[in-house]
Amino acid sequence: MTDNDNVLFGNGDEPLSNRSPNPHLNDIIAHDRRRLVAGGAAAGVLAFLGVLPAVAGAAEPLARGPGSAPLKRSRVPFAAVPVSRADEVIVPQGYRATAFIPWGTPITGRYPAYLEDASNSAQDQAEQIGMHHDGMHFFPIDAQRGGRRSDHGLLVLNHEYIDAPLLHPNGPTVSGNRRVSAEEVRKEINAHGVSVVEIRREVRGDWAVMPSSLNRRITGATTMEMAGPVRGHALLRTRYSPDGTRTRGTLNNCSHGVTPWGTYLTCEENWAGYFASRDPEPPRELARYGVGSAGRYGWETLPGDEFRRFDATRSAQEPTADYRNEPNTFGWIVEIDPFDPASTPVKRTALGRFAHEGVVFAPTRAGRPVVCYSGDDSQNEYIYKFVSRDTFHPRRSDGRLLDAGTLYVARFNADGSGEWLALDIADPAFQQACAAAGVAFADQGEVLINTRLAADVIGATKMDRPEWGAVHPDTGEVYFTLTNNAARTTADEPNPRAPNPYGHIIRWREASADHSGTRFTWDLYLLAGPQDDSRDPRGRPLDEHNICASPDGLWFDDEGRLWIQTDMSGSQLSAGPFGNNQMLVSDPNSGETRRFLTGPRVAEVTGITATPDFRTLFVNIQHPGEGSTPTEFSSHWPDGAGRRPRSATVVVTREDGRRLM
Repeated sequence: MTDNDNVLFGNGDEPLSNRSPNPHLNDIIAHDRRRLVAGGAAAGVLAFLGVLPAVAGAAEPLARGPGSAPLKRSRVPFAAVPVSRADEVIVPQGYRATAFIPWGTPITGRYPAYLEDASNSAQDQAEQIGMHHDGMHFFPIDAQRGGRRSDHGLLVLNHEYIDAPLLHPNGPTVSGNRRVSAEEVRKEINAHGVSVVEIRREVRGDWAVMPSSLNRRITGATTMEMAGPVRGHALLRTRYSPDGTRTRGTLNNCSHGVTPWGTYLTCEENWAGYFASRDPEPPRELARYGVGSAGRYGWETLPGDEFRRFDATRSAQEPTADYRNEPNTFGWIVEIDPFDPASTPVKRTALGRFAHEGVVFAPTRAGRPVVCYSGDDSQNEYIYKFVSRDTFHPRRSDGRLLDAGTLYVARFNADGSGEWLALDIADPAFQQACAAAGVAFADQGEVLINTRLAADVIGATKMDRPEWGAVHPDTGEVYFTLTNNAARTTADEPNPRAPNPYGHIIRWREASADHSGTRFTWDLYLLAGPQDDSRDPRGRPLDEHNICASPDGLWFDDEGRLWIQTDMSGSQLSAGPFGNNQMLVSDPNSGETRRFLTGPRVAEVTGITATPDFRTLFVNIQHPGEGSTPTEFSSHWPDGAGRRPRSATVVVTREDGRRLM
């Protein structure tokens, strides 16, 4: 990991900050490790929880629907793409993959053209597609009237971070550890955030950007409203917003979510590294999140209010005269109405403050609460669930439903059961845990600003970087990727490895039909890794058709197939059996899992959405050529030989125009 206290332009991962004594899942099942290791084969690792159906046996869901019958044909009907280290996107025979809306594509304002030497201005970047595409959703253009159009809609996508050496013609201008150019930093801020772009499928089947009043860029400088229990809190008051109700920008937007009422949620992940605090003892709401003495990009080193807001050092008597509380306005889930370009994005604070990878909703039922899940993508952090106080009503409910409710954190037990622990200052169990730990919170707003600390106190289970989640459309089971964990020092995780460089997928079934209860049962779905240290959903070692590592993106299609995307880095990409990052398709009914797509060099495969007719799949390719210098590119995708690499969306279709599967 990069020490963001000393080095600019590091990898952006959060430093390990969970020093709590809470058990890791590996500790929870420590007593089973000898049995797991001794078993070794199919029934050994994946079927270790005796109270649950043996995943290794038949790869059954936790509960099959009534009348289920054996499948007569494969639901993964394509020949697996082989492992590749080519600088291209490869899909199975019979499919086509076309790059679309790469970084720099003009979408609004003056529609400034992308310049191949990266000399576009900061204002240009504010009117172009941002850098490093991530989570994404396709909204049919008639979404507010049923949403069945598959040839016309809004594509909304996140831009997680930037590669400064590629964003500028000669890389960033730095003197020591200080930034020199305000124009460069404005461009970097504008390359973050979210793009909303109207697209349409033309007669020949190709997709095109429409010049539309709906097209929009939301950046690291866009005005945002604070909502929910933290709105107006003393720990949100800054020089910019003395009453603690507003902030500027959204940063490190990783995965996303889509609300039952049709809005887009963007999730702020590794935001802590954008800020700096040189206070000898930073408050817990900074220290527990890894805010260091220097920001990742050094934005705080420039003069002017627009940059000094990234410096959280106390420099005045009152918080309304400095930016000590500015980091507290980040780490939230932000709601955006894609069909109202004049609307102000809203940070929904009841959902908690941490390194949100994404958010996924349980199936909604009229008259019942809304339930959603989010993972904290950092080593040894937690998985959370939010249950709204008020109930959902189609065509009447809106984002205010997310402003009141209960935030829970997960505890996974060794017997395959689990509990949701309330992070609620009024809950007696939480009060008792705080008293025992010697930790005090003034109010519920302070609990949410310090979500990680609250989870520490209540005794949540440490996990291996919880990332994307997905809910099975038929069974309601919840699946989460646990990408990897280099900081794990003891074995006995559901995959008994220490450290865990390869990752795995966990799943659970709620005891309550509407997902709002506090009990669940869980098991392991897939153990990533090399052939001698992995298991597929049937309990067999991964093979040449599905070998993978560091699962990250996760998505269910409308027929219940699970799409798995990977985010390997370092030696996993440069050597070993895995090749470039990839996307696989897995059938939870049969356990059949095959590689569908491989990405270009040094790129992450992340973000996936489809049109309602399932004839077009959109997949994001992030940071091809990561680590390139301004003069030496390790990838030339998607523009070809000698060209600067650019993150882009890939449009995947069948050559015969039929449904993808």
